[in-house]
Amino acid sequence: MESKDIIKGSTMKNVLIIGATSAIAHATARLFAQQGARLYLVGRNKEKLDINAADLKVFGAASVFIDIIDLDDTSTHKALIDRSIEKLSSVDVALIAHGTLADQTETQTSYEKTLAALTTNGLSYISLLTRLANYFEPRQEGTIAVISSVAGDRGRQSNYIYGTAKAAVSTFTQGLRNRLAKSDVNVLTIKPGFVDTPMTADFDKGALWASPDTVAGEIFKAINRGKDIIYTPFFWRYIMIIIKAIPEILFKKLKL
Repeated sequence: MESKDIIKGSTMKNVLIIGATSAIAHATARLFAQQGARLYLVGRNKEKLDINAADLKVFGAASVFIDIIDLDDTSTHKALIDRSIEKLSSVDVALIAHGTLADQTETQTSYEKTLAALTTNGLSYISLLTRLANYFEPRQEGTIAVISSVAGDRGRQSNYIYGTAKAAVSTFTQGLRNRLAKSDVNVLTIKPGFVDTPMTADFDKGALWASPDTVAGEIFKAINRGKDIIYTPFFWRYIMIIIKAIPEILFKKLKL
């Protein structure tokens, strides 16, 4: 997939990226930068945001703004979105990409740790999506792209807390897509499989793993084409069809 071919079809210029220090988000931001987009990067690590901003300017971004914020504090979300609109004049695309991959064994022994994981990976998304939907709906245009996960398609003992959060995100975006379709606002649900990022650095890698650049290319293409849901890489759609088809009486006995 040639990045210049992807970029050619896009006319979107003002892009809000929440969780901009993630490997997937930054790789996607580079593709927007190559088309001369104006970018608003949100994260909690100023040093990483500064480095990413400088990189994106080299890649061709017309301008880059940064905003340092703890996204778990949902009371700050309205002001965050207001700031991005003020700096960019308007937002054409919003990509939500932040998150953590909490240790399942550690998290399942503590409700407080479970709630923290659900807040970061689920509730904070719902807060942001609610506010973004209310911005885009009266404008009658725009795209909201959200990174969920194949983990949300079926609960597994190895990551059901993270999967629960992503299942909530996927269902919420499905409802938003239904609500906003009449307003010509596209809601894209992105379901990556295994991606080789710093968040998964401790995992053994195999044939099913993809690079952030590969996933970013598919995200960028899906945004430009107005897609509703993508599995990335594409073969995860078929893997999850099989996993979801396993009867529960058998599935519960599997070690997944």
